[in-house]
Amino acid sequence: MSKPAIRAGGTEDAAALALVGAATFLETYAGEIPGADILTHVARHHTVEAYHGLLARPDTRVWLAEVGGAAIGYAMLAAPDQELATADDADLKRIYVLSKWHGTGLARQLAERAMAAARVMGKRRMLIGVKPDNHRAIAFYRKIGAELVGGRRFTVGESVFDDPVFGVGL
Repeated sequence: MSKPAIRAGGTEDAAALALVGAATFLETYAGEIPGADILTHVARHHTVEAYHGLLARPDTRVWLAEVGGAAIGYAMLAAPDQELATADDADLKRIYVLSKWHGTGLARQLAERAMAAARVMGKRRMLIGVKPDNHRAIAFYRKIGAELVGGRRFTVGESVFDDPVFGVGL
């Protein structure tokens, strides 16, 4: 397996981000969330247009992991939208890695890029929301130093989840 390269991304990467976002969302939640809700969510939030909108915001940063020019994962840092957020917080809005690359250290490298950028922005904490039964993700967040700090409501299609929100001190 070739070693992934990580680089800063931009609006020119919207198609690759949409593809990885949709693929990892389906891969993670098929069988756990109704299929119609997954399709609705992906059609709203994992399109080229949606990524262009996210990346046009001045407070959004993204790092893309690639192998041979093919996107295999990414991390996105943005201004938080959780009620518990303060001006000292950044939000790890998304950190997605295709399952073939789980356990390789890639997610940690992406998270470290996001944490470093948040520090440069003067932030003191990075927030991470997660589906409550995504045990693999929760274990990873705890490995990088995250602690439970609150919760949020998260909607996927017609399904509504009470997600835990973790915070990593920077």
